Amino acid sequence: MAVTSHDVARLVGVSQPTVSRALRDDPRLSEETKRRVRESAAQLGYVLSDAGRALSSGRTQRIGLLVTDLDNQFYSHVIAPVHRELEREGFQLTLHTEASDNATVVERLVGNGLDGVILATATVDSLVPVRLRDRGLPFVYFNRTTTLVEADAAIVDPAGGFRAAVASARALGHHRIGAILGPQNTSTAQSREAGLRAALELNGLVLDPTYVRRGPFDTDTGDREATAMLSLAQPPTLIFCGNDVVAFGALNAARRMGAAVPGDVSVIGFDDLPAAGWPIIDLTTIAYDISAMAAAAARLITRRISDPSAEISSISFPTTFVERSTTTPLGDR
Repeated sequence: MAVTSHDVARLVGVSQPTVSRALRDDPRLSEETKRRVRESAAQLGYVLSDAGRALSSGRTQRIGLLVTDLDNQFYSHVIAPVHRELEREGFQLTLHTEASDNATVVERLVGNGLDGVILATATVDSLVPVRLRDRGLPFVYFNRTTTLVEADAAIVDPAGGFRAAVASARALGHHRIGAILGPQNTSTAQSREAGLRAALELNGLVLDPTYVRRGPFDTDTGDREATAMLSLAQPPTLIFCGNDVVAFGALNAARRMGAAVPGDVSVIGFDDLPAAGWPIIDLTTIAYDISAMAAAAARLITRRISDPSAEISSISFPTTFVERSTTTPLGDR
C-alpha cells in the first residue's frame, strides 16, 4: 500500500496540511518542524507529488521557455542557466517552440498548466504578450521585447560594445563597412542597428545602403547576404553581423568564394557564443554575459509569480568588444 502524507503526519505528530506545507518549504513553519517532516518523509519513502502540490498550492511549479527554433545555437546556451536557476527556486523548466505568432501558441501554453512563461521570441508587433496578459498568465521578456505590453525583461544594451568595435574598425583603417542586420520587427535588430549607426556617426563613418542587408538571425542569412556583398565590384572591407550565428554564415560564404578572412574581408559578430572562441573560428565579436542574463530572466519570472503586484523591472546587460582573428588592419589586406 502506498505511503501517504497522512502516514507522515501520524509519525511526526502534526496535521496532514502541515506535512504538505513543510515539504513545500512554507516560510510560515519553523525550521525544526520542516526538518522533522522531511526526515520522517524520507524514512517512510514519501515524496510530495506534482499533482498533490498543484492541488494544494494552485501551482504546478512549471515555467515555460518559448523559443523560435531549437536548432538555433543561441538557445542551447540559454536553456541550461535558466534550468539551473529555476531548479534552485523550486520550479521545473518546460520548452516550447512557436513557428508563428498566433492564438494556438498561447492556448498551448495555458493548456499546459504553466505558472509562467519566459518569452524569447517576441517581435515588436507580437500579440502573444497581449494574449498572455489577457489570460492572466505571468510572463517576462528575454532578449527581445515588444511595446504592446509592458513587462519584466532581461535585455542587452549594445551601445558600449558597438562603440568599442567601431572605434577599433576605424583605427584599423576600415571605411567601406557593411552590415547584415536582423529582422526589422525585432527589438534586438532595432537596438543593434541603432547602436551600430550611432557608433559609426561618433567615428565619422556611415553605412552605405549598398552594404546593408537584413534577414533572420541564422546562418543562411549570413551566407546569402555575405555572398551578395562580396560579389560586388567594390565589396565592403568589414562586415558587422547581427549575431554570431549570422557571422558563421558569412565566414562560410567567404571560404566558399575564396575570400580570405581577415585578409580580404573582416567580420564581426554579436553574442560571443562559446563556438566564437574556438580556435578554428576565433571570431571577433561583441560580448555580454548570456548565462547571467538567462538566470536573471528566471529570477524575474519566479518573482512575478510570487508577487504579481511587484514593480516592473528591466535588467539591462552591458556589452564589450572581444577582438580575435577575424579582423585586421586594412593595410594588411
